[in-house]
Amino acid sequence: MTTSTRLLTRKRFMPLMVTQFFNAFNDNLYKTALVLFVVYSVYNDEKQEAFFSGIASLLFILPFVLFSALAGQLADTHDKAAIIRRVKLCEIGWASLGAIGLFMAWQGIAVHTFAIPLLLGVVFLAAVQSAFLGPIKYAILPQHLKKDEVLPGTGLVEAGTYIAILTGTILAGFMIDAIEYVIGLIILTAIAGYFVSRWVPDAPPQGNHELHFPLLEPYAEKVRNPVLRWLGYAPVAIADQIVMSWKLVKKTRDNREIWFAIIAISFFWTIGAVLFIQFPPLAKNQLLATPEVASLFLVIFSVGIAVGSVAINALLKGEVSARYAPICVVIMGFFLIGFYFVSRAWIPNEAGELLPIQLWILEPLAIPLSLILLGISTAGGMFVVPLYAFLTTRCAPDAASRTIAANNIVNSLAMVIGSAVAIGMTALGIPVAEQLLLAAGMTVVSAWLGKKLHAAEIAAAPAFS
Repeated sequence: MTTSTRLLTRKRFMPLMVTQFFNAFNDNLYKTALVLFVVYSVYNDEKQEAFFSGIASLLFILPFVLFSALAGQLADTHDKAAIIRRVKLCEIGWASLGAIGLFMAWQGIAVHTFAIPLLLGVVFLAAVQSAFLGPIKYAILPQHLKKDEVLPGTGLVEAGTYIAILTGTILAGFMIDAIEYVIGLIILTAIAGYFVSRWVPDAPPQGNHELHFPLLEPYAEKVRNPVLRWLGYAPVAIADQIVMSWKLVKKTRDNREIWFAIIAISFFWTIGAVLFIQFPPLAKNQLLATPEVASLFLVIFSVGIAVGSVAINALLKGEVSARYAPICVVIMGFFLIGFYFVSRAWIPNEAGELLPIQLWILEPLAIPLSLILLGISTAGGMFVVPLYAFLTTRCAPDAASRTIAANNIVNSLAMVIGSAVAIGMTALGIPVAEQLLLAAGMTVVSAWLGKKLHAAEIAAAPAFS
């Protein structure tokens, strides 16, 4: 029995993986269904569609910037399993609001004035939940797993996450014409996720850290009037988190391995953010395909990440190393260039109609395009998974959650910049297909960062031998 297979039978690991699976599944079921429904059923203009997709992505990223520092503090100062259970309970709330928004949009009730703003607001709430779970899903692993199980465990969590993304994305695409079933499934998944989370073993804090708010505490003492205190609480609390985030990120720069891993991961997810923004309008307008094909693109990307996650673990034989990172991301860049050229060479069907997946797949360039996309994501998965393992194995045990939080902050800022650039390029009238070259160019920087990380790894090798 392999290490990975053995972990799947252990209570110290399996409930966490299933909880994360349900979380990723529900996030992507909701977000994908929302974007595909609006792109295909509400708007009829590529610029509006790409803009909406970009706004939804920005709202999903923003909470990671605002709340990751607090999430990291909470995870390092409180029982991680208890936080998971409370956050999963909150998921039932946002899932219910999202179901209301989808129902209103489906029935044509106040679509632009209320339903779409509500749906986008729920995207933000779902991201807040993910921001609080983000530092825990990796930081809890060294607490429950043995040293030689951390990399296989990280790979399994990563692979399981992308299988969940795959499943949620498939169902969102294929159930988009039966939105009432999507509505029910979102609520049921939230409930199931909460009950599974109750089986995650306790993970008490390691160390003597205390939760503190340096800006908020003096403010609360000085302002005696409760009304004024509550009115001022939110902006001061947000400012507090920004200050904490900056300090948290600054502290990670002391460890070159962790810092280069964070920057390399950030560039990878910026590439992913740009691609995910472009897939729905690209499928609809360039490839003349139905929502199922847009969903297929997201599925293929997720499958590739999962395959890459498992493949790199087999290649490294459980060792945490970045030695294959530069070549993997260079290969990813070549696949992206190939994806661009095949997309540009696509000849629309003579009728000019949106093709369902069973007809689209018969188009001459459909299979090559799909295989190239699989190559992009597989190479990407092989690049990014060892980098996550660096974050939890190269830091102090009592700082793992804050290290992951710092990673989430930098990742999110990079993705915000990438999404904003993509939105700006759309506003300037640059076709969606041309924007693929932006993602290809970014892999050059990622390869350089991967090389720097490997150099730092070699320099620090005696400390971990």
